[in-house]
Order: sequence, then structure tokens, then C-alpha cells
Amino acid sequence: MELITMHTHSTFCNHAKDPLVDMVQAAVDAGIAHMAATEHYPIPDELDPSKRSTMPIERLEPYIEAVREQQKRTDIDVLLGCELDWLGDDETRELHASDFDRFDIVLGSVHFVDRWLMVSHKHMSRWKSIDLEAFWNRYVELWCNAAKSDMPFTVMAHPDVVKKFSPAPDFDVEPLYARMARAAREGGRMVEVNTSGAYAECGEFYPSPQLLQAFCAEGVPCTVGTDAHAKEHIARDIEKAYGYMRQAGYTQVAVPTRGRGVRMVDLD
Repeated sequence: MELITMHTHSTFCNHAKDPLVDMVQAAVDAGIAHMAATEHYPIPDELDPSKRSTMPIERLEPYIEAVREQQKRTDIDVLLGCELDWLGDDETRELHASDFDRFDIVLGSVHFVDRWLMVSHKHMSRWKSIDLEAFWNRYVELWCNAAKSDMPFTVMAHPDVVKKFSPAPDFDVEPLYARMARAAREGGRMVEVNTSGAYAECGEFYPSPQLLQAFCAEGVPCTVGTDAHAKEHIARDIEKAYGYMRQAGYTQVAVPTRGRGVRMVDLD
């Protein structure tokens, strides 16, 4: 079965290891047929003063040109994409859906919850003092707002990334999962199995088996992304992700294509 990864990063952001050209070559060497370059879209300086969480604004146009150059130079299918943070009430950028017309794929992510970058090692100590149930509910509220928004998100990335550093919930998460699945369906979004979660503190793919089953039950299409920030991770666990999807009830994987298209491939 053809290998795909619809979520990758390069040194165009300041927290990835390898240049875009090396990431594409690694994909070629690994036998990947379709990959998306999905650099972090610039966020306001006040949320990222170190400029390590996302791509600096001055790199946006060079990044786009670099991806287009790779599209000309390689035989595999390389999509021009970005990963766009949903900031809720903290949004200060003047963003319009038309700003993203030139991208083949736009990943929607929630990394910031009320200005807190919850996925950063630097802020892990805060988990000890929060109301966990209230925080998970707030994350899901933001995620659902993003999924149903008018922003042109193609795929909602790592849906339960809230679990990355979170203590295990001691409350019922099923109603939250049901809300997320309905929001994705109502918003017409895809989701991804993101294999990087298995190598994070949570030790589990994003989303959890239960959440993936909820997405499947709602008929939400699913793709696969490795969220690779280094060339050696470009193809990590793609085939395991296919099996993970099958176990959740999926029979097809969604493959985004150039020009915002999508084709469905049987999980055989």
C-alpha cells in the first residue's frame, strides 16, 4: 500500500532539525508516494517571542518558493501546506480564508489555550496546579470552534494533543470525544492519525483509540501524518497507523491532493 505523510516540518521553523530538501529526499528514500510540507504558519510575536514555536513571517514566502521548487525537482507528490494555529479570542492576526488559497492543505491545530503553549516542555510545571477537567473542556471548546469555523482547515491535526503532558484524566472523556467528532463532521473536516504521539510523554498516537472510533462513527475522513521534525522520522509508523485506523473501523485512508482535492484509498 502506498505510504503517505500529510504532516511534516523543516528548518523553516526554528524547532525542526533538517532542511526541506533533506526531508523530501528522506521521503523519496523511504518510499513515500505523497507528502505534505506543512510548516507552522506565523503567529503573533507576543505569543512566540523566541520565534521557536512557528515559522517567522519573513520566511513565509521563501518557504513557499522552496516547496514549489521541490515540486518541480522530485518525482513524488509534494503538497504545499501549512499548520495554522487556532487562537480563539487571542487572535490578533488579520486572517482571511482567501489568504490560504495557494496552499494545497491547511492543518488546523490548537497548541495555545488562553495564551498558554501547553505543548512546550518549558511550561510543564503548570499541569500540577490546573483544574484538569476544566482545562480539557476548554481545549475541546477551542478545538470544536476551530473545526466549525470559516477558516479553510483541510485536516484537524493531532486532535487530542492536549494529552501530551497532561496527567491521565480521572473523569469521563467520552462526552468530550463525542463533541469533537460531531464538530469535525459538521465542519466538513478531516482528521489525522499523528504517529508522533507515540514518542511523546503520552506514549500514544493522536488521537486515542476511543476518539478515533468516535470520528469513524461520525463518518469523518482520516489521513495520516508523521509530524516529522527530522528526516529520520519522515516515515515513522505510517503502516502502523493504517492498522490503527482499521482497528477503529476505517476501511479507507484519505489522501489530500494538489488543489485541495482528496482521494480515498482502501486500507487493504
